[in-house]
Amino acid sequence: MRLQQKIALITGGARGIGFAIAQRLAAEGAILVIADINEQGAREAAAALGPEKGLGVAVNVADGSSVDAMVKTIVDRYGRIDILVNNAGIGGNTPFLDITPEEWNRTISINLTGAFLVAQACARVMAKQGSGKIINIASLSGQRGGHGRGAYGAAKAGLELLTKVMAVELSEFGINVNNIAPGAIETEMAKFAHDRPTRAAYNYLIPMTRYGTPEEIADAAVFLSSEESKYIQGHTLNVDGGFRAAGLMFRGSKALGQADQL
Repeated sequence: MRLQQKIALITGGARGIGFAIAQRLAAEGAILVIADINEQGAREAAAALGPEKGLGVAVNVADGSSVDAMVKTIVDRYGRIDILVNNAGIGGNTPFLDITPEEWNRTISINLTGAFLVAQACARVMAKQGSGKIINIASLSGQRGGHGRGAYGAAKAGLELLTKVMAVELSEFGINVNNIAPGAIETEMAKFAHDRPTRAAYNYLIPMTRYGTPEEIADAAVFLSSEESKYIQGHTLNVDGGFRAAGLMFRGSKALGQADQL
């Protein structure tokens, strides 16, 4: 129970990685606020955590007034915000030559500007209380070039740099700010969007030869939310099965067989 009675906000928490994080933080004793553009989904996710474990609220992270209303709701009810997991975002896999200004702006507004708006609003509360933990969900796509990742990767790369600036400026207020950068994760979206050749490519490039799980991202979030990480600041924790660390790899027959079968 490392997070006993801590008030934790998770954006985009109605499903997938966000909900897996909510479950793990709740299991460690935190009281969860699950915020999502899908208000019904947020309420159902909060109810699934159990009585008095969670609150579901609506938010459009790209809208400053919506973010301010969400934060006010939390502070009015609980009086503080101890943990923020900035998870809300949208994907994208459009080739660079085909990205429209509309798609670019929408991706940046949700994945980068939205994370900025939520973090700033929460950090103002945390600064007054003299403590807080902010975890931004970045991405391997913001660290390496990949097909179709022009808008998404640029937003996540910007978020990684923003995290460093936040860590520097917010240290004096007792606020820790760090990133988690997932690699290929077996979410419902991945099950739908990743075809056989995509999976084979990922499994070949990942030294552990498999996708990660939302629960493995949640494990990292618990650590960065806890006092065990109090001297970790401005860091990006890759949870990617070794993908970023890997260079040239000579695969054994077993690993090659696994990749070919997927």
